[in-house]
This record gives sequence, C-alpha cells and structure tokens, in this order.
Amino acid sequence: MPGRPSAARHPLPRTHAPVNGPEESDTVRVILVNMPWAPIDLPSLALGILKRCIDDDVPGARAEVLHANIDYVDWINARSREFSPADYSYYALDSYFLGCGDWVFSAALYDDNAWRIPEFTAAMARKVDGPRMETTLQLHANAAAFVRETAERIAAARPDVVGFTSTFQQNTAALAAARYVKALDPSIVTVLGGANCDGKQGEAVHRNFPFVDFVVRGEGERTFPALVTALKDGTGLDAVPGLCRRDADGASVAHPMSTRPLPPAAIPRPDYTGYFERLAASSARSWVEPKLVVEGARGCWWGEKHHCTFCGLNGSFMQFRSKSPTVFLDEITELAERHRVLDMYVVDNILDMGYVTSLLPRMIESGYDLRLHYEIKANMRGGQLQTLADAGLIYVQPGIENLSTRVLTIMDKGVSGCQNVRMLRDGAATGLSVSWNYLHGFPGEEAADYDRVTAQLPALEHLMPPGGGSARLAVERFSPYFDNPGLGFRDLRPAEPYRLIYDLPEEELYDLAYIFDAPPMGIGQDVVQRLDDALRRWRESYPESRLTHCDLGDRIVLVSRRRAFAWRTLELTGPLETGLFRLLEQPRTPASAARKLGAPQEEIEELLLLWRSLGLVFTDDGQYVHVAPPAVNGELLRIDHKRHEEDGAGADDPAPELQPTTV
Repeated sequence: MPGRPSAARHPLPRTHAPVNGPEESDTVRVILVNMPWAPIDLPSLALGILKRCIDDDVPGARAEVLHANIDYVDWINARSREFSPADYSYYALDSYFLGCGDWVFSAALYDDNAWRIPEFTAAMARKVDGPRMETTLQLHANAAAFVRETAERIAAARPDVVGFTSTFQQNTAALAAARYVKALDPSIVTVLGGANCDGKQGEAVHRNFPFVDFVVRGEGERTFPALVTALKDGTGLDAVPGLCRRDADGASVAHPMSTRPLPPAAIPRPDYTGYFERLAASSARSWVEPKLVVEGARGCWWGEKHHCTFCGLNGSFMQFRSKSPTVFLDEITELAERHRVLDMYVVDNILDMGYVTSLLPRMIESGYDLRLHYEIKANMRGGQLQTLADAGLIYVQPGIENLSTRVLTIMDKGVSGCQNVRMLRDGAATGLSVSWNYLHGFPGEEAADYDRVTAQLPALEHLMPPGGGSARLAVERFSPYFDNPGLGFRDLRPAEPYRLIYDLPEEELYDLAYIFDAPPMGIGQDVVQRLDDALRRWRESYPESRLTHCDLGDRIVLVSRRRAFAWRTLELTGPLETGLFRLLEQPRTPASAARKLGAPQEEIEELLLLWRSLGLVFTDDGQYVHVAPPAVNGELLRIDHKRHEEDGAGADDPAPELQPTTV
C-alpha cells in the first residue's frame, strides 16, 4: 500500500495530457468515476451534477465521467457467460444488508484474493445459498484484476484530480480504485464523496485510508468546485466547508460542515454526456431500459416535523427545499429532448405537495408521454393519485412499511393502517404500481399488532403486495433510533458485514458504518413466521386475485375472485348499504359512519362485521375502509408483477430497505 501523500503539492502540475485529444496545457482535468455496484440503468446524478459544476463554474477546468460500473459488466461478461442482470442487481441492491457487493471488492482494497473468505462463508452460510456463494467467491477472486485495469486506464489519461462517488455498495470498489491510482501516480489527487462520506463516515474514511487525499462531506456542489479551484490556483483550503484534508504532518483534519443546506436554485441540472453512448456500446444494453435521473427536491418536509424513528436517509440535511415548478419542468423536458428518453427516476425523498397543483398539471398539458418513479406520502387521496397517474407517474413508493396503526405510531409515520390500505386500493384504481416493504422489530410493538393484520391479509390479495417477505428493522445512522438510545436501541455495533469487509478496529468501524446491529426488539420469530407465510400467499395469489366494484347509483355490484372467499358476485342495495360503502372510501369509525348516515351504530357495526367476513373491508384501530377498487383495467399491473417475479426480483427474499422512505 502506498505511503501517505504529501500535504503540500499545490498548485497542481500542468503537464498532464488530455485523454481525448489536444488541449491547452493549463487545463485542469478532472475524472469522475462511478464504480460498481452503481445501477446500470441509471446515470449517476451526483457525478452529472459535479461535471456541470466543474465545467460551468471552475474556469480552466474540465470534467468527464468514467462509467466503470458499465465497464465492469463488459469485463465480467467477457469472462463468464453466466453473469446476468439479476446477478448484478443482487450485488448492487438486494444484498445491501448482507454487504456482499462491498465484500467482493474488499479483495481489491486489501490486495488479497483470499481476503477473509473463511469468515465470510461461515457468517453467510445460512443467508447466501450455494450457487450465489460460488458466484460471490469468483467475483471476489477477480475483483483486484478489474480494479487494477481501471486504475491503469485512469492513470494513463493523466488527470489532475480523480473523484469517486460512493453510495450503497460502492465503498470498497471506490477505495480500491483510489488506492491503485495513487500507487500508479502519486501526483494525481484522489477525492471521495457521496452518501457513504456524510458526517462521521467521511472522517473515518479519510483517517483510515491515506491514499484518499480529500473527502467531500455533505452537498458537493459547493465543496468540490471550491476544492478544485483551490488546487488549481494554489490557494488555501481552510474556507472549503465539510472538507477532510491532511495537515503538514499528514494528520487528518475535518472542516466543519456547512449548517446551511444548498438552496434549490443553486442545484444545477445534471450533465449526462457520455452515459447513453457508453451503455449503447455495452453488452449491458440488452439488460436494461435506461432511465434519466432527475431531482426536484431535497430533504423531507414530514421529517422536519416528525422524523420517522427508523429513517436515516436524509443524513446531515433534513431541511426540505424544492425547485420552482418552472425550473424543474424545464429540466425534465430538456433532458428528455436531449437524450430521447421518457423514463425518469425522481430521487426526491418525498413529493413536494405543491407540485400536485403546479408542476403536474403542466406536465399533463405538455403532451410528453413521461413515465416517472416517485416517493410520496401514503395519505394522499384518490384525486391526487389520479393527477400523478395522468402526469406520467407509473411507480410510487409511499412509505407504507406496516399496516398496524399502533406500529406506525411507534414509527412516527403520521398515517394509519387504514390509510395505508386505502393507498393500495387507490393505487390500483389509478393504475399506479405501489412499491413497499413490510418492516417489523420496533421497540414496543406486540404480537397482537401483527396477528390482527395477518388475519385480514387474504382480503387484500387483489392489491399490490409488498416486494418480499417482511424485514426486521436495521438501525441506520442519522435516524432517531441511532441518535437517541432512549427510544429503545442500545449497545449498537457496526453491522456484521463491516467486520467481514474492513481491517479496522471497532471504534473506527463505528464511525464508518451506516447500518448497526442491536439486540432484537419487538415481535418474536413465531409472529414473524405467521406474517411471512401470509405475505407469501399474498404474493402468490395476487396475479389471479380480483375484487372490484361498480357503483350504479341505486346499487353497488361487487365481483370477487379471491382464494379465501367463496362468493363471486354481490350486490349492495338500499340506502344504508350503499351509503356506508361510499362513506368507507375514506377510513371511518362506526360511530362516525352512524352519525353521517343517521343510523343506529349497532346496525352499522353488524353490517361491518358481515362485510369483514366477506373481505370487503379492512379494520384497524377502530377504523374501517373498504378494499374494492372501481372496475378498471388493472391487468398491466399484474403482468408487470409477474415479470418481476419471473426475473427473480425477490419473490422469496426480503426486499432490502435501500431507499427506506422517509414519510
């Protein structure tokens, strides 16, 4: 491993040759690297923004992006015909809580193809099946060769600065590449940034990996251009917020992070030059349909008021801010026109509710046939969801996480179980695919919170099921559970995968880690098993299950095709039945419904008891909501669900909380 780089090498040398032809000798060249396991179907938003910042805001500097994640697919495919899109997805996303993706590149980080193989195989014996373990070991053995070739390409281009982004399972690949680049050419300045470098994590990275010259913590739009400018001009670095650097003695120094989040007007639109051309030239072009990544807002308006107890997604900056509707729409349309792509993944942690009446109607009027993925809040009403659907949203992630009001209250989610079921129903009615996970393991939850819901799940099998089995809560850095032991989680340790990946003492791992192990809380395994069995049956039954209603004015006709209910058609007649069903469009208590209808509460309760036995309603915490979407064509949702099941997208595996929602 190379020794500590010198702290005083500024200004940058101006003798480096351009990679793409002649260029003025005094141009500072920056290469921004997107290592595995970044998603293949998405360009890097972070690097697209930083490229724009360098090219537009740093005179005399130019940036280009190296799509090493796509390079890796071609590199692997040239050596193995068995590596598939599902394999890449496993290491990029599905195995996040197992750390398999980062463990693969730990061999390159420590230049040891046998790095901790006995420890990893022993720890993962019950979590990773035989064929997957074999693939993981093969990738681990070859990781150093790929990183070495990537570093040689970077060094041969002779850049002044190389910046690596690190999010999710990119950390060891990025660190390993920085290590090799620095060994090949110590004059190249290496920089690491991204979600894995926020707060204490960035300090730990800089302290423990001396081949990383600088770490950018927090929002990079300010810090990274300021760093490149200072390096170019040979000026001091003291004014660069959030920067980790080394002093004259080689000791790591961390600048205070900015306390002011970046205003939305200062967030530039990304420059995705090169991504689509690189994907088109890759063997991965047949794997995916590429999407554009866009960003309308940062932070979480719900989290500012009620920080969900388990969520660490927003890191150092919770404050919500969003771009003006005009600016965001211009960005969307400009990117769509330039790249001829209509599929867009919106990275906002929560939809700006003002967009429902400002941005979305203008998107509808634009005539663009957009297909958007968005995170929303689960208490949105049917009319609002219809506006989303009309504007081009096809996938929403509403942060459902549980169907028990009591557990949702423990989470500080601000929604009820009946509201979450209403979201599933109205999503089906508007043609939205609802992506969600079922979490458990919260301090204070009880078996009854789950058993009451589990008994009712057969009535919901016509609605979109969660992505996999239930998942036990993992404690995340920046979450209230991490920051406040009084909420129930004590004796936190860095999650086991960190101990299998890094050669660091426990206290350094604690600062580096994002996920933490803690003594299990909440329900026992017997309750979990009952829940998982019911969720499995839901996923299996969903493609063939039906429940719809048609309101004909004087009567309401329902059609059911669900395994747990023998009836096939049902008519609700009379003012009490039709009135109550219409009222239950929204969650209501029997007392509320009785007042609205002017009927005795006992009659309402008797009718609700019957409807529950027929699977027409869901009830929790004293409220009821009907579960029958209107009779519209939902076949495409089911076809899409079947396709994901056949592609192996977690039919039997718990879906990881890669973007645990924050609402």
